[in-house]
Order: sequence, then C-alpha cells, then structure tokens
Amino acid sequence: MILKHKPLPVKVSVQNTHTKISTEHNKECLINISRYKFSLVTSGLTNILKNVNNMVSMLIIPIKKSYKLSFSLQQPKDSMRLDETMLVKQLLPEICHFIHTYREGNQHAAELRSSACGVLFSLSCSNFNAVFSRISTRLQELTICSEDNVDVHDIELIQYINVDCCKFKRLLQETVFKFKALKKPAQLSVIFNLEKAFWNWVENYADEFTRLYQRPQADMAECAEKLFDLVDSFAESTKRKAAVWPLQIILLVLCPVIMQDMSRETSDDSKDNKKLFLENLRKALTGHSGSKQLTESAAIACVKLCKASTYISWEDHSGIFLLVQSIVMDLKGLLFNPAKPFSRGAGSQSADLDLMIDCFVSCFRINPHNNQQFKVCLAPSSPPTFHFVLVNSLHRIITNSPLDWWPKIDTVYCYSGELRLMFAETLGRVVQGCSSHAPLRMTSSLTLKMSSLKFKEKTTDLDTRSHKYLLLALVKLIHADPKLMLHNPGKQGLEDHSSTADLITGLVQLVPLANMGDISQELVPLPESIELWNPDAPMETFWDIR
Repeated sequence: MILKHKPLPVKVSVQNTHTKISTEHNKECLINISRYKFSLVTSGLTNILKNVNNMVSMLIIPIKKSYKLSFSLQQPKDSMRLDETMLVKQLLPEICHFIHTYREGNQHAAELRSSACGVLFSLSCSNFNAVFSRISTRLQELTICSEDNVDVHDIELIQYINVDCCKFKRLLQETVFKFKALKKPAQLSVIFNLEKAFWNWVENYADEFTRLYQRPQADMAECAEKLFDLVDSFAESTKRKAAVWPLQIILLVLCPVIMQDMSRETSDDSKDNKKLFLENLRKALTGHSGSKQLTESAAIACVKLCKASTYISWEDHSGIFLLVQSIVMDLKGLLFNPAKPFSRGAGSQSADLDLMIDCFVSCFRINPHNNQQFKVCLAPSSPPTFHFVLVNSLHRIITNSPLDWWPKIDTVYCYSGELRLMFAETLGRVVQGCSSHAPLRMTSSLTLKMSSLKFKEKTTDLDTRSHKYLLLALVKLIHADPKLMLHNPGKQGLEDHSSTADLITGLVQLVPLANMGDISQELVPLPESIELWNPDAPMETFWDIR
C-alpha cells in the first residue's frame, strides 16, 4: 500500500543530483512512516529483501534507521510486542543471509555486510531473545551433528549482537553447557566469536565491566573459570593453544578474585592450570616457546590484557596491573622493534596494524608519561607502518576517551614539532608520487625541510598509496585536534608564525590535487582554528598565509 505508492531506493547506477535528492527524500519518508506504521514498513522491506539477489546498502540502511527510530520513540500501537516478535523472526533470516553471503566478489560487499551487521545489532538491542534463540538452536543442532564440516554461520552472529553484562553471562553459560559436545570447527568458532562479544560488552557498557572489579560477581567468575578449564583441555596442540589464548586471558580477566590471588602467589592447587597458562604466555612472548605461532598468539593475548586493564581503575584492583607490568616491556619490544617489524604474514597487514594500535593506545592509557613507543614510532628511520600506527593511535586517543581516568591528548602536545615534520615529509612523498601534477608551491622553510629527505629514485604505486593513507591519517588527526599540530612551546612571534605557515600552506596545497577527495573533505572545517595559528598575531599570520 504505502510502499507501493512510494518508490524505494533500490537501484544501483550513477546518480545525478536530482536522483540523489530523490533517494534521500524516499529514505526520510520511509523512516517517518515507520514511526507510525513500523510493521508495514518492515514487512515491505523484508519482502523486498527476500526477492532481490543483488541488493545494495541503500536499502539496508533505511531498515536500520527505521528500526532504531521506532524504538527511540514511543512504541506505536501497530507494533505491539507480539507483532514485533513476528516481524523480527521474518527479518532476521534475511539479515543473516546478507551477513553470511556478501563477503567478497561483490562491489558493495563490505558496505552490505557492515549495514546488515548494524541491523542485527539494533535487532538484538530490543529483541535479544529472538537472536539468542537462533544462536542457541544452532549450537544445540551442532552438538548432535556427526559431520566434520559443519555450518557455523549462525555462531558467527555472536560477535555482532548487543550484549550487556547479563546477556554476556548467558552466552558464557550456553557455551559451558554445550562446548564439549561440539565438533572442533564449531568449538573454534565459539572461541573466536565469544572473545569478540566480550569487547562488544566492554566497549558499549564500560561502566558494567568497571563495576565487575569493584563488586566481583561470583556467578560470572564461576562460569568464566569453567569455560577456561574446558578450553584449556581442548588446547592439546600448539595450533589449538594459539587459537584459544586470546579468549583464555579474557576469561581470567573475568575472575577478579583469581587474578588477585595469582598476583600474590597464594593460589591453591586448583589454579595450577591458570599459573601454567600465564607462564607459557610469558615464555612465548619473549620468543622462548620455540613456536612463532605461539609468540604471535601471546602478543594478541597480552594486548587484550593491556586493553582490558585500561577499563579498570587502579584504585579498584591491583592484581591485574601487576600482571600487565610483568609483560608490557616484552610486549612493546616485540611489536615495536624497528629492526624486526612484527608481521604475521602477507594476509595479516590490517590485523597487525590494528593490534599495534590497540597496544599503543593501551600503553598510553596505562602510563602516558612512558614515551618509549612515541620515540620509536616518530623516528624517521622507523618503518612507515610505525608512523601510521602512531598517527591513528593519537586519533583514537582524541576521539575515543569516555573514561575519566584515561589521559587526554594534551599530554603529548610536546611532540607537535616532530608531527609537523612527519607531515612535511609525507606531503613531499605524495607530491613526488603525483608526477602528473605541476610542482606545488611551498614556503621556503618547508622546501628546505623536504630537500633534506632521502627519497627513493623511483616511487612505486604501492609507496604512493601508502603515503596517501598516512597523509589522510595526518589530516584527520589535525581535524580532530588542531592544537596538537599547532602547539609551539617556547616559540613566539616569527618562529610561531613560520611553523604555522609551513603547516597551513602544506594543507592548502592538498585541496586541488586530483584523487584526494577524502583528504580535501577533512580540510573543510580547519578554518575554524585560525585563532590558533598564531595566538600572538592570528590575523597577521592568516593574511600572510592567504
């Protein structure tokens, strides 16, 4: 009815301005209608999803928005609880299909999966039982399945759902009940996805996890310890140990009393397997395990430990921090060694970068005044990946700081000079790679800085692309906190003016470059910071740069 009268934004083609406006208008109409006729809109969209084989994210996004809107407002009468449950049961299989099917080979695969995962997260917020039932049912089916190659797609849903403390506890309990009866592929899938669910809980309900160390929950700890023992028995081989260590460290973190006892070395014999696990973890981290696979897994597990510890106040619990202090130097030595950069292979570059960023940010939050990793990552001789990790870590520190005890970015304003120099160097490399463009105009001091850089005689396309990524990250960093790059301690007048002129002129030169749309977009709001260009004489500096 209503959906028949209003065309839906489902076609993929090059869109002109009128089409884009029409598409946005259609989406807004759907969202507004869903406030009063949520059942009708969702049913219509679900039917379309069933019949379309190559749907783009423009259709999934309205579902996500309409679902969120319907629960942010007073629940409309046409969407009573029984009706809502029926709608979820209809919609859930279609959303799961998009999550499971669109992995690669499709132009919109990444966007489709991302949007579908967002819908699932929204569904699980208000309809957790329906989503949990699908996961639980599949786990039950797999406990009696005799096949070795089993379909674990529904188990993967664990990592995409919204879980608070109670819901995460339900997942743990369900896993404890069924883990031993599962085949190995299903066990490995549960291990991997349960660890992802833990971070969904911690990052969305940080206060709940913090309270766990203020007022330990015996039932949570009991469940986590049982699963630790089950997983420990499962890890018979080196390959299995490497797969389970990241989850095992999380399960220990969920047991504050055990962590405290082990830090005092007063634990009873029943905790021997936990002590042995930590000993093996330390040994592997230092490269004494004889297995590269275990060393890599130890690095992942120790980064998880450091990250989890940042969500706990030092005043609440000391046991976990004693453990962190015992491994953090070896961890940084493994991940931030310029002479031997950490790598798990050609297909793991993105995961390696994420791991290093997590480590960098966690170490900063644990001890912001230890500048070891800053010096290593800032060094011009360090690998380009170290520079990328540094810049993205600083951006995360600026944009993601919800806890009161997390240190703020002004702690590292003292590195502004080195960061400006990194920007100048990266800009020079990008310009050199854009050989089809005329040389950019620069201030004399910026030209002087870049003339001292040792460029390769020939810059490959891969080099140029990596430098563009770093340049985009640097511009995003400037956008997030201009003061970080404009800070000039101890400089006044002409010196302040000169360093600002170098930075702003370099930024301005990026605007007309072709294939720099993302960077140009980040530059748009920067004029709001004109007064910071030179606090002593802002307008003089502005007009000079102009």
